[in-house]
Amino acid sequence: MNSTQTIAEQVVTFKEHLASQAPAEVLGRFAEEQAGLDRAGIPSGVAQPGAVMPDGDLADAHGAPTSLAKSRDGKPAVVVFYRGAWCPYCNIALRAYQEQVVPALNTRGVVLIAVSPQKPDGSLSVRETNELTFPVLSDPGNQLATQLGILTHPTDGARESQAALGLDVADGNGDGTPNLPMPTTVLVDAAGTIRWIDVHPNYTSRTEPQSILDAVASILA
Repeated sequence: MNSTQTIAEQVVTFKEHLASQAPAEVLGRFAEEQAGLDRAGIPSGVAQPGAVMPDGDLADAHGAPTSLAKSRDGKPAVVVFYRGAWCPYCNIALRAYQEQVVPALNTRGVVLIAVSPQKPDGSLSVRETNELTFPVLSDPGNQLATQLGILTHPTDGARESQAALGLDVADGNGDGTPNLPMPTTVLVDAAGTIRWIDVHPNYTSRTEPQSILDAVASILA
């Protein structure tokens, strides 16, 4: 896909391709889930700017123990929560961040960190497939997503559609559950305080690169 396009534009192209490949019944269940997520909107308990960024026992892409604080190493960070290596919308977004966000963050001394509930081998797959240069961490129990208030539980219909496509999300997750974080971008300052958070309940929508760069420029200036 054209990396100069917005994530939203790339998603439209992907959906058009998917519509020509996947069974209508499968697509219908996904559409129902997405409509439900749109109706529900952002959860009321989502963490707000000013709160301390949560942390936990994480693992890097090679399975070594780490934490968000260790990965930040005292630097401000853009922390991106994604669903997993199996999620095409996640891969579109992560590639866009690598190409359009990382270079600008590097000049400001800001690190980008991606977090998902999948096992480390999934993190490694994401990193290698998309040629990512930033840390890709596993939060096997959705510790951070739970504390941020962005944890979701896929509908039965969505799980049936995932299974029809050969996906077993629970098997790939570190805790053996199908639970997932809402795609979310959090700007954390050097002290570990949340300064900006952008939550997308519908997983086909993501924070655009320019929105991240604008937040960094205005908040960490």
